[in-house]
Amino acid sequence: QVQLVESGGGLVQAGGSLRLSCAVSRNIGTNRVMAWYRQAPGKQREWVAQILLDSRVNYADSVKGRFTISRDNAKNTLYLQMNSLKPEDTAVYYCYAVPTYWGQGTQVTVSS
Repeated sequence: QVQLVESGGGLVQAGGSLRLSCAVSRNIGTNRVMAWYRQAPGKQREWVAQILLDSRVNYADSVKGRFTISRDNAKNTLYLQMNSLKPEDTAVYYCYAVPTYWGQGTQVTVSS
């Protein structure tokens, strides 16, 4: 069964940190291009970060220098370390795996 399950969201004050995790079912695995997206209320879903097969990473300008994407293939888990959080980072965060696998999302709320 195809499954991506995010966890680690919550409420945090501005300037704080959170680490999101995405547990990926074994039949998919994390040894593929994977990414994090987010969707704020009333806005379209936007790309946040990606990690390629060779482990190169890319980030949206809005999170560059603050967020770090990583994965542990042995644990079939994708991570997103989020530091120096801002109120504008408030959104539902989704894990994505090529070609079309999505998680159900985890809420991140940053208070000012």
